[in-house]
Amino acid sequence: MKRVNEIDLNNKKVLIRCDFNVPIKDGVILDDTRIVKSLETIKYVLKYASNVIIISHLGRIKTYEDKMKNSLGIVCERLSNLLSEKVKFCTYEEDINSCINNNKIIMLENTRFFDLDNNKESGADDELTKFYASLADIYVFDAFGVSHREAASTMVSKYLPSAAGFLVCNEIDKLSYLFNPDRPFTIIFGGSKVSDKIGIISKLIDKSDSIIVVGAMAYTFLKAKGIDVGNSLVEDEYVPYCLDLIRKYGDKIILPIDIYEADNINSTDKTLVDINNITKMGLDIGPKTVDLIKDNIIKNKCIFVNGPAGVYENSTFEYGTKELFKILENIDAKVIVGGGDSVSAALKYSSENKFYHISTGGGAALEFLEGRDLPAIKNIGE
Repeated sequence: MKRVNEIDLNNKKVLIRCDFNVPIKDGVILDDTRIVKSLETIKYVLKYASNVIIISHLGRIKTYEDKMKNSLGIVCERLSNLLSEKVKFCTYEEDINSCINNNKIIMLENTRFFDLDNNKESGADDELTKFYASLADIYVFDAFGVSHREAASTMVSKYLPSAAGFLVCNEIDKLSYLFNPDRPFTIIFGGSKVSDKIGIISKLIDKSDSIIVVGAMAYTFLKAKGIDVGNSLVEDEYVPYCLDLIRKYGDKIILPIDIYEADNINSTDKTLVDINNITKMGLDIGPKTVDLIKDNIIKNKCIFVNGPAGVYENSTFEYGTKELFKILENIDAKVIVGGGDSVSAALKYSSENKFYHISTGGGAALEFLEGRDLPAIKNIGE
């Protein structure tokens, strides 16, 4: 994989595919981490290129209403502020080549606007890919979060000389550490679905010294052990899979021993119970489980965490996730946070400089760690 500092950018028009799929509410960007992380690549390219064209997706575009609320205009404004340089925003109705030629750096409108035309972006329409390629001399891919997706804007390396941006290179370098981690090595899985984690469990379980399962997915494991989990979320079709893991790796798998339960995820009340006394819906881990996790990982040298310990978005059930990240930021280990909700939780309860790596890609990070080819970077630089 060729890196952006290994390709000649001098006086070239450079197309950069970024991942600016940031959370926006009522016209306000709630978290600009992905924009900030793109700056190293953009600034480097700006030093050498004659023109820079930035493209990205934002949200899902299925209807005209989706299109109205998912313009990248607000992101362009934030990028301009962060760069202290005017970034020209260009819609697809404008003369794009004129925009490029008359501005040092431009940002095009949301690539997924083309999804309203027979799903051309998300369906990787080749003519749309050729259109993007026609705008530049060099393609730089720096959108790790969508590297596992074939889209028109992520496959431009088929038609232009290409390189990976610094963000992508850093992701690959840091995540690759998990293929040969320092031991003891623990994996902490949270979130809702066992089904989302089967591939990575299979890939890393033999490399790990322990696997801690929290969040909603823990209840599928607990049910596999014959425990009544009340109305907790369970993937019944994966109970046999969890039972097989418990039989093969029972000494490695650590499950909650106490939890907070309530009638539903929106509740403002909760009850602490032993896992053998669950009658409602389990929504967070309890203090005994937090202590169990701390005792298990305190001497670890490497920890990979993917998914929260409970429904932390509701402050009633944020205890376990909050305590987990307090522990993780204060231990002497390389902690890698594996994208998605894990990142949001890590940044809510801690700070990025406390961890070895916080990935910008949820699904992409998991697929890379499963050993799958990531189509958007497979042929970069070839």
